[in-house]
Amino acid sequence: MPKNENNTGAPLPLDPERVLRRCDPTELGFETTTDAEPLEGILGQSRAVQALEFGARIDSDGFNIYVLGTPGSQRHAVVSHFLEQESKDRPQPIDWCYVNNFADPQKPRGLALPAGRGKQLKQDMKQLVEDLRASIPAAFESENYRNRLAEIEEQFNEQNKQAQEKLQAEAEKEGLGLMPTPHGFAIAPVRDGRPLPEEEFRELPEEERERTQKAIERLSEMLGGYFENLPSLHKERRRRVKELENNVTMFAVGSLIAELRGRYEDCQSVVEYFDAVQQDVIDNTQDFGVGESQPEIMLPGMLAERKKSFERYEVNVLVDNEATEGGPVIYESNPTYQNLVGRVEHGSQFGALVTDFTMIRPGALHRANGGYLIVDVEKVLMQPYAWEGLKRTIQDREIRIESLGQMLSLVSTQGVEPDSMPLDVKVVLIGNRVLYYLLCQLDPEFSQFFKVAADFEDRIPRSPDNVQLYGRMLASIAKDKDLRPFAADGVARIIDESSRWAGDTQKLSAQTRVVTDLMSEANYCAERREADKVDAADVEQAIAQRTFRQDRIRSELQESIQRNTVHIDTDGAAVGQVNGLSVLQMGDFMFGQPTRITATARLGSGDVVDIEREAELGGPIHSKGVMILSSYLASHYASELPLSLSASLVFEQSYGGVDGDSASVAELVALLSAISGAAVRQSLAVTGSVDQKGAVQAIGGANQKIEGFFDVCNARGLTGDQGVLIPADNVQHLMLRRDVVDAIGAGQFNIYPLGRIEDAIALLTGIEAGVRDADGRFPEGSVNALAEDALTELAGQRRAFSASRDEGESI
Repeated sequence: MPKNENNTGAPLPLDPERVLRRCDPTELGFETTTDAEPLEGILGQSRAVQALEFGARIDSDGFNIYVLGTPGSQRHAVVSHFLEQESKDRPQPIDWCYVNNFADPQKPRGLALPAGRGKQLKQDMKQLVEDLRASIPAAFESENYRNRLAEIEEQFNEQNKQAQEKLQAEAEKEGLGLMPTPHGFAIAPVRDGRPLPEEEFRELPEEERERTQKAIERLSEMLGGYFENLPSLHKERRRRVKELENNVTMFAVGSLIAELRGRYEDCQSVVEYFDAVQQDVIDNTQDFGVGESQPEIMLPGMLAERKKSFERYEVNVLVDNEATEGGPVIYESNPTYQNLVGRVEHGSQFGALVTDFTMIRPGALHRANGGYLIVDVEKVLMQPYAWEGLKRTIQDREIRIESLGQMLSLVSTQGVEPDSMPLDVKVVLIGNRVLYYLLCQLDPEFSQFFKVAADFEDRIPRSPDNVQLYGRMLASIAKDKDLRPFAADGVARIIDESSRWAGDTQKLSAQTRVVTDLMSEANYCAERREADKVDAADVEQAIAQRTFRQDRIRSELQESIQRNTVHIDTDGAAVGQVNGLSVLQMGDFMFGQPTRITATARLGSGDVVDIEREAELGGPIHSKGVMILSSYLASHYASELPLSLSASLVFEQSYGGVDGDSASVAELVALLSAISGAAVRQSLAVTGSVDQKGAVQAIGGANQKIEGFFDVCNARGLTGDQGVLIPADNVQHLMLRRDVVDAIGAGQFNIYPLGRIEDAIALLTGIEAGVRDADGRFPEGSVNALAEDALTELAGQRRAFSASRDEGESI
């Protein structure tokens, strides 16, 4: 690292070329995006694409996919596009239908048919019902049916007549007669063709009366036998009539069903269904208008019932894949339990909720069967029982439609239990990394069902090849979004901004959503000035306007500094006071601001008090950093003497939480300043982490921190003495704003790289930090020497104090 020629050994400031890496428009290979070849494929996501290929193609249980990545990386678009290409090689999935189960209507049957055949079956069944409603009544109105029915009636009447004639003959033989009554027949003696009155019957000789009475009893027994046999006779009649009706119905329906059987002979389950339909039609000929009379008054619901009676022959096509090419790719944006596994709707009839197989509705798993289902993991986890339902379906490899009320036994409403649908689907969850790791840790079944992780890169290398590919990607976005052509310098400016978003000169951001938004905003700027293409000035303006829309809070904080409501010194020097830097993030907007760090030192027992922690404002990482400072002081200056000071550190005018160790360099310099008495330049700010050995370590948000202090200095006037100290390891991350770079180029602002704490001491105090010589002594007048002398004096004071106290106690 280059050093100053003075005796402090401080590093030199960075050249403008090292704080911003610019893309050369000529390296893109086109003048405008119209000339660029559109990008095919996915840029910089080879790891994720390989995982998607593996997960999509492996045919084993549990190899479903979890896509990890940051929102804005176009995970949904990339995954959908990839799966749509992949699904073209999959076979066309089946249709799935539900039909009535005539044996148990509460358990509808599921039918699997080749794609497109489900809709055809529905039409065929509709046509069958129409044909039956015409052919069955016609068959029963035929001359043949009437003749055969009349023959049966005639045979029955003849049998009945013969039985009655036999009874009549027996009665006449005994001088009795059969008298018709409203309740059947009565037996009475007959004389001269008329019933014998009771008075005359009593006047008959006793012997004749007894003989007649016995004849009446015997005939009554014969009459009883006749009546006992009569129901059997009627039953036989009904049987023969029903047999005739069945034969006639069979004649009407047989040829129609036979035609359908031939049409679906490759689907055994459908053929079995036709057999059940045929038997149900034969058993319910009255539904087709046979043997019924139209009531004079139609009560409410009677017409609906007549219509509903034919619904049992309908076909509910749950999934129709006639138009599906290859495997389906379904994205479910609202993955509730019912939207995933389907539902059964209910209708109202006479004040009660009723349902049947025609009210079964599909879920996303039904539509995606044979292909891919894409679901946002955060959404499915927020829906009650949706996650458990999804896992159960994956495990069982079948879709069972069941309402939440039925599943939890919360309702007693009549429902249906449809056949389960066999499941062959690849589920793709899209979510962030935190949820992935939490599910791995907290849900033991998660790793069993989602064995493939497709991790999308947040950043990609900024290589020459990738820069050209990135330019082609921007050209594709401009074309897809119907934007104006982008000039090469406009594309180069977006590439530079992409590196800034990535926080690294060697990387480009993979957040294509943010890139697309910036291109749309730049296109708007070009539109406002009626330009034919978008250039770098339009992109610059779009960035500035976006910042302006978001920086209200930053402006207010800057104003509070300029009005000295918040005290930040940018000139002069002070003992025990250093300008540190912090980063604030408000939504998508991140910015830096300076903060005043002060330290005090006094006689004590070697404690460094973190006031932020004592006030319960400091986080654990910040507390760790302060402990490292204590270790550094003890090992660096108190190897032979006890560390006899008590020091305090605080972030002045800080009223919120403080965490992180990026201020530990500033805190250590403030402590050494307070101990040694060396004043610290207030025109400089510093950020960086330090270890126990004094090495300065990289931190985050370097660009925003530098710009935050620059804005304060710029508002007060740049003097050329102002600047920021950063870890040398962070130089590779610098992508500063153009105005900061211009000020650095003009010598009005400086960025200094730090390798060790000694570099920070030299720059901030203007005094050499000092390194121990062969005798173990720091150079006279160096900050380390001043600090060690001060600590030695404190140790002597502590010994003297302890001795005097011991002497007083002995007296």
